[in-house]
Amino acid sequence: MGMTNRAEREVVVTGVGLITPVGVGVAQAWEALLAGASGGGTVTHFEIDERYPTRIACEVRDFDPSGVLEAKEIRRYDRFAQFALVAAEEAMTNAGLAGEGGLQANGVDPERCGVIFGSGIGGIQTFEEQCKILQSRGPGRVSPFFVPMFIPDIAPGLISIRYGARGANYTTVSACASSAHAIGEAFRTIQRGDADVMIAGGTEATITPLTMAGFASMKAMSTRNDEPETASRPFDATRDGFVMGEGAGCLILEAREVAEARGALILGQVAGYGLSADAYHITAPAPDGAGAQSAMRMALADAGLALEEVDYVNAHGTSTPHNDRSETAAIRQVLGDHAENIVVGSTKSMTGHLLGAAGAVEAVVSLLACREGKIPPTINLREPDPDCDLDYAADGAREKEVRAALSNSFGFGGHNVCLALRRWDNP
Repeated sequence: MGMTNRAEREVVVTGVGLITPVGVGVAQAWEALLAGASGGGTVTHFEIDERYPTRIACEVRDFDPSGVLEAKEIRRYDRFAQFALVAAEEAMTNAGLAGEGGLQANGVDPERCGVIFGSGIGGIQTFEEQCKILQSRGPGRVSPFFVPMFIPDIAPGLISIRYGARGANYTTVSACASSAHAIGEAFRTIQRGDADVMIAGGTEATITPLTMAGFASMKAMSTRNDEPETASRPFDATRDGFVMGEGAGCLILEAREVAEARGALILGQVAGYGLSADAYHITAPAPDGAGAQSAMRMALADAGLALEEVDYVNAHGTSTPHNDRSETAAIRQVLGDHAENIVVGSTKSMTGHLLGAAGAVEAVVSLLACREGKIPPTINLREPDPDCDLDYAADGAREKEVRAALSNSFGFGGHNVCLALRRWDNP
């Protein structure tokens, strides 16, 4: 198929996959999110004691990759890569591209199918385990699989090997904006005619001793160890930090004409992509969310969306004092009077903060909100912060027509991404 001018190419979504602390698989996770379920609990991945100021997290429970991966693969792949592969399998199956005969048998040229998958940290569990082996048993006992298990780009590499996708293949690393960048860059790759299909998303598995200790030392995480289910409370006046989460999200992006030619069911549209830098501080957001404003405006302009068409904003909403305040200010600045008419939600109140995977999971949630006309709540919001004065669906899930949604992701280092998604009405 010949290349098409970027301005003429619409990019649609034909498959999604989710691994979250409130459910494995899209159906289970979506039902739990609408019900306001909390994924919070005491850490079980390792023995945690009172030396850790934070001993709670949102872990993925009952994760069994054996239906997708062989026993040998499970041994040789870090947890973050396992998440990526299982989420990708659900999305590819959902899109009708995982069937017998591979991509080509399903109407897709493997040379024009790529993978961009983000991860903020990569295989940190493997890294910590192999450091212990080096210290206790010497360099000769470090696993020959250490490097390919640890590097963040192994996730898109393994996905491309599994499906024979020979197009663009790389990872994006921009802290908590990593997977939003991945989706945006996959969107651009199709727009400019360099691919027809892209497998995009993000994955993270960072509930480990070193990572928990590091974020605790920064005083970035909640210390409500006695109430893990309610510790993540975005926009609440008593919020005291984020709760670590883990998981993965995957979207199958296609050029509209390719999806329609093969008879795929279109779930929604990625319509715009905005990105910016705060150029301000290594961890704190710019005052009034100036960088966030820039990314949101760019996404709206890129999508050709009028402010009045936006019905939902899936906020970055980390439950940290600075982020929630500055993001609220940014949304008000960008949407003006229309900010009073929208629903703003933080699914991190339920899933915790999935770091590099957050943007992908929240893009899937935004897409489902457009498709289903339902918006998940922001739970644990009991004492409104006067500086956070929008409608956060604190009283439960909403049924509301969502013509378009914005999904915000911001990362340490001042990285900002906004994705604009549209509802798609199939014939």
